[in-house]
Amino acid sequence: MPSLLEVAGLDAGYQRSQVLHGLDFDLAEGTVTALLGANGAGKTTTLRAISGMAWRRGTIRFDGRDLTRSRPDQVARLGIAHVPQGRGTLSRLSTAENLMVGALRRRDRSLINGDLQRCYDLFPRLAQRRRAVAGSLSGGEQQMLAIGRAIMSRPRLLLLDEPSLGLAPHLIQEVFRVLAALRAEWGLTMLLVEQSVVAALDLADGALVLETGRVALRGTATELAAMDEIRSAYLGT
Repeated sequence: MPSLLEVAGLDAGYQRSQVLHGLDFDLAEGTVTALLGANGAGKTTTLRAISGMAWRRGTIRFDGRDLTRSRPDQVARLGIAHVPQGRGTLSRLSTAENLMVGALRRRDRSLINGDLQRCYDLFPRLAQRRRAVAGSLSGGEQQMLAIGRAIMSRPRLLLLDEPSLGLAPHLIQEVFRVLAALRAEWGLTMLLVEQSVVAALDLADGALVLETGRVALRGTATELAAMDEIRSAYLGT
């Protein structure tokens, strides 16, 4: 299976602070990869470096194109959507307007309405609240909206930073049900930072564990779930 994203020798950080140290990994098209590690290990910085929101050096290639010097807007235009921690919805716009913002860069205007309806099918609660301003939505609804807005751009790669953060268990199940549907229906490639390790490994094909900005472990999701160090650190067994 061809690689959609290739990361080699990636250093990254903020101002004078270096967080990542020589990361190497690749994502095969149509797969889900979980990015695990303790707080401060560099998971969020990895997503931000790919998106162009942190300084970086090394190589980041997306579908063969070097992104290392690309701005966030240029990265987004190429088909990478980032759902950040904290959701980042536009609080004064309605649910429907937020979703349409996700499609602003698209040229296939005739397909947008169909994708909007698919978002509503995936997240029925958003259909019910389509006229409500985003700032009035619950935390779970805002998380659904952030994911919906990202997929309205029809990305090839979806970067997700803690999509279950602060959600009730039934909403976590709902979010992961939608992510599984997007992979199955659209062949969407995902890089997932997630505190709910059981849910992440259940969805993912492969996983990486970061420690102090370096890859400490890698393998299939099944392999990592069976490792004693993963079970004791993240699964409580």
